[in-house]
Amino acid sequence: MTWVKICGMTNLEDALTAVEAGVDAVGFVFYEKSPRNISVEAAREIVGKLPEGVEKVGVFVNETADAVIGTAEEVGLDAVQLYPDAKYKFSLSSADFTRRIRRRMYIAFPPKLVTRKGLFGFTVSRQFRSCISAVLFDSGSSERPGGTGRKFDWENIAPIAEGVCRMGLKLVVAGGLNSENVGEAMQVLKPWGVDVVSGVEARLGKKDPEKVGAFVKAVRDADRKRS
Repeated sequence: MTWVKICGMTNLEDALTAVEAGVDAVGFVFYEKSPRNISVEAAREIVGKLPEGVEKVGVFVNETADAVIGTAEEVGLDAVQLYPDAKYKFSLSSADFTRRIRRRMYIAFPPKLVTRKGLFGFTVSRQFRSCISAVLFDSGSSERPGGTGRKFDWENIAPIAEGVCRMGLKLVVAGGLNSENVGEAMQVLKPWGVDVVSGVEARLGKKDPEKVGAFVKAVRDADRKRS
């Protein structure tokens, strides 16, 4: 079964809608420049009302190791999703961070970066690489790392996706997914998981229950075809 995450949660109603639809994880964006940014206090309140079986993931961009760890502990996150930059090269790849975080880590890369510099264009320690739970390919740029609502060229990235799997790493696909195209993305890239934001929204920051349900159904239908 493909792991399904719906990200950009801003309120309890949307989070519960995702849970009822059968998702595996919900995401909270702790990035001030994001239109879906949520405060630590609001996220903590939502997390406290969600079932334990649903993974709670915090999304971080341009944050220090201490900030990531502090927020994860205060909110009660199960995992962190990190968008690497120069800071991560020096802080998040350290043995101290991998020892202290004590949570699953998803590392996100824009496909343009992946194709230009290779899978790990940012220098990270071997220990840090071994702690990565999954690699996430997400359309974006340095100005807007994710949540763009734009898909990337799946066929072009397919060879690198295969390389991720050969390395024994799990692959998560994001970027412009919706109920109509997620099956195709799964067929081309064969990911362990999929991640969606704008493709299930009624408007910016507010989820559409029908779109959420349709997306999860489309993933499960694709699962049955792959099995």
